[in-house]
Amino acid sequence: MKKIIFCAAAALSLFSLFGCHNRAEMQTLVPASAAELKPMQQSWKGVLPCADCEGIETALFLEKDGTWVMNQRYQGAKGQAVFASYGTWARTADKLVLTDSQGDKHYFRARGEALEMLDTEGHAIESSLNYRLEPASEPLPVTPMTMTGMYQQNANTATFTDCATGRQSGVANHATLAHDDQLARATREKPVLLVVEAHFSMTVDPANGTVQKRLVADRKVAFKPGKDCDNP
Repeated sequence: MKKIIFCAAAALSLFSLFGCHNRAEMQTLVPASAAELKPMQQSWKGVLPCADCEGIETALFLEKDGTWVMNQRYQGAKGQAVFASYGTWARTADKLVLTDSQGDKHYFRARGEALEMLDTEGHAIESSLNYRLEPASEPLPVTPMTMTGMYQQNANTATFTDCATGRQSGVANHATLAHDDQLARATREKPVLLVVEAHFSMTVDPANGTVQKRLVADRKVAFKPGKDCDNP
């Protein structure tokens, strides 16, 4: 069902992160001549059309490290109704391009402060239905997603480097993951491939006030010693 909105569409962090990107950041992503592009709101929310439900309540969050998280709830759907996806984002002269963890691309364009969803080829959707997401100011939702990455544990900390995006984040509850002494020793020597059901959280470092992205493991799926992102 998660794919329905993208197919049916035309066959489609913490609070300090929700401000706008500055122009210097945007100039690394778009041509300097694209004067119509302005700094973007970093979070949006709305209800998008659905082929077999009442609507898809959608929240999209862009992060300054070039990644995004999307949370979708299928209103009135039977069975599993909440899904999440993530990946990397970039801007062209006229589009926001989201590449998910499976490599699929999804397109939006700016309409004032809102975002309008485009079809799977990046073209406008000719419809009387509403495909817009409006600016929002909310924290990241807690919706577990299956993630694969390289896990490494140090003395009191651990890191997770996501295979799909290449981004590294701290691990909030690493003690519950590598509780086995032998595995803990192994991950201190070199990274180990981890497939985990998890979500991201944004926390403020009290020492310097910076926002830190952390992975929170909801359920351990599997450690795979001897494997890596290129050989899962």
